[in-house]
Amino acid sequence: MVTLTRTTVAGRAKTRGRRHRGETLTKVLFVLPAVVAMVALFGYPVVKNLLMSLQDYGLKTFFTGVAPWVGLKNYSTVVTDKLFSDAMVNTALFTIGSIAFQFVIGLGLALFFHKKFPLGGLLRSLLLLPWLLPLIVSSATWRSILEQDSGILNRTLLKLHLIGDPVPWLNSPSVALIAVIGVNIWIGIPFNVTLLYSGLAEIPDELYEAGQLDGATGRRAFFHITWPNLRSVASVVLMLGVVYTIKVLDIILGLTGGGPANATQTLATQSYEKSFVDFKFGQGAALSNILIAISFVFAIFYLRGTRRAVDE
Repeated sequence: MVTLTRTTVAGRAKTRGRRHRGETLTKVLFVLPAVVAMVALFGYPVVKNLLMSLQDYGLKTFFTGVAPWVGLKNYSTVVTDKLFSDAMVNTALFTIGSIAFQFVIGLGLALFFHKKFPLGGLLRSLLLLPWLLPLIVSSATWRSILEQDSGILNRTLLKLHLIGDPVPWLNSPSVALIAVIGVNIWIGIPFNVTLLYSGLAEIPDELYEAGQLDGATGRRAFFHITWPNLRSVASVVLMLGVVYTIKVLDIILGLTGGGPANATQTLATQSYEKSFVDFKFGQGAALSNILIAISFVFAIFYLRGTRRAVDE
């Protein structure tokens, strides 16, 4: 009888073991397609780009299949290029200027739309249009608006007597970068409004009601209730904004092409020109890897700083 019981227990244990392994295999099979897609669509290009940056990968490589190994020569070449320092400064100005104004304006609009009023939902939906338009379409539209002689912006400013002569928004080295930043701000505001509005919607109304009893209204309510509860969402918005903005290419190409006189040249446009204009794919890959490294380092330090601030 005891022997029969032990055999039964052992059989049940084996059955449970097989069932557990079957469930584990099923979970793996469900996740496997996503893993394969991630490796194929993201992993392989990143690794290939890294290898290209260490090779003399040019146009002739497509015909000969030969790409000599040059180590860090591509990196030293692009870093010592006279345009690299200007591109770094322009990238920093473009990123900081865009993110700062996108976030401030986006937060203001999110707070505005958080108050319920007629047609608020419709206006919020219309605000998404700049974000939904293809970037090349937005660039072409803004290029016509900013034209020096025929652009509607200069015509309007002239009629209002705000300027005496047409402003060369896209043709002057001293103004072009400001114009490009302005267009990128216009495109990025809906993204900030959408995420920040979602964060505001998650804050319980009870907190504001309790704050009113303690005299926390207006600015005090914002700094003591709204902002502390919105900080985590704001961190995500800023981090994603920087990672996206630092590699913006199509907007700049559509407006100025990196000119005039390299006034709007960034690391992204320089990488594009090295790869698809000069056909120096190794140097273009090196520049893109520098961009990836900058984004990665920023994300690490920013997330660590934000986590420390939240813990405190």
